[in-house]
Amino acid sequence: MNNNKLTTSSATVIAHAGSHPEDHYGFVNPPIYRGSTVVFPSVDCMQNGDQRYQYGRWNNPSTEALCEAISTLEGATGAVLCPSGLSACVTAILSVVGSGDHILVPDSVYAPTRHFLDTAGKRLGIQTTYYDPQIGAGISELFQSNTEAVFTESPGSHTFEIQDIPAIAKAAHAHGALVLLDNTWATPLYFKAIDHGVDLSIMAATKYIVGHSDALIGTIAASSRAWPQLKAYHFQSGTYVSPDDANLALRGLRTLDVRLERHQRSALCVAKWLEEQDQVSRVIYPGLPSHKNHSLWRRDFTGATGLLSFVTKSAPIEAVKALLDDLSLFGLGYSWGGFESLAMTVDPRKMRTTTTWEEEGHLIRLHIGLENAEDLIADLKLGFDRFDLICHQA
Repeated sequence: MNNNKLTTSSATVIAHAGSHPEDHYGFVNPPIYRGSTVVFPSVDCMQNGDQRYQYGRWNNPSTEALCEAISTLEGATGAVLCPSGLSACVTAILSVVGSGDHILVPDSVYAPTRHFLDTAGKRLGIQTTYYDPQIGAGISELFQSNTEAVFTESPGSHTFEIQDIPAIAKAAHAHGALVLLDNTWATPLYFKAIDHGVDLSIMAATKYIVGHSDALIGTIAASSRAWPQLKAYHFQSGTYVSPDDANLALRGLRTLDVRLERHQRSALCVAKWLEEQDQVSRVIYPGLPSHKNHSLWRRDFTGATGLLSFVTKSAPIEAVKALLDDLSLFGLGYSWGGFESLAMTVDPRKMRTTTTWEEEGHLIRLHIGLENAEDLIADLKLGFDRFDLICHQA
């Protein structure tokens, strides 16, 4: 398939990017190439590197197809793969900061990313300042002479703050710093990171790209400004993704558009229902008009996905356990982005150092999967009945 003749929508790009049947005897999906060693026809060819594929860790048709697809969808100069979302965050950070460098990170960042910076990152000599994700252009005041990068995550992990990425990018670039974004929630389908000034767009492709909870993988797409550093560090670190996992991610990518549409529709239905429940004090979902950054979300995003949170009214933890433990359609588990709905409790107070979390109720995060939304609501309704029972006994 010739992918370069037409300027097409993201949905069409998703269906065709990285697909080259002419290279694989007409098969629309590239075969899975497992292997480490690639042989050369001559010493000269080997010494000069005059061969498309030279070693399994460096590249193969399976990983190359996914990189091409991600890079095309992101509008990036290039893309690399990592064995997990966290690995992608760490790889992106280490490609642009090192010993003695300073990085700005939102207080709402994914907890494992924070943990890396506070432990291994600190040992490596990286200096980190956590900032209020709502800071916008005010981030200019936080730059130091050694600030090399600004990390962003929008929406924020668990609490879904929308950051003003264009304003932050403008400030960062004025100070000669690069901008990194964990774009897992929106994906490039709903937020074009590089178009909004981001230099390294990161995804835990484990989530919506794979879409079926059967592989771990991360992706990083780079602007022309950041690509040389990313490409070099990714090679230097020996980071590698198996062709089997790359194949699962490429397969999942093909249905990203239709899956996210369903996730969004069902999540909005559940979120609106939650807002009407007496047991709920607040629903946190950027797609709702009640979200404090809804106007910013409408300005920059083209959609919302299936992950949201809500805060219960003040209640004993036993009531929350009664609500969640016996849900039939929501599993209790980490991660998200698959076809199945999930639930978990979160305490933001354990993950914040710059901002404060003052809600009296319990924060519960839901991933709304591909089940029927009314069935999910019925499951939650029974859970709230159990919640009320415990509250009345307390």
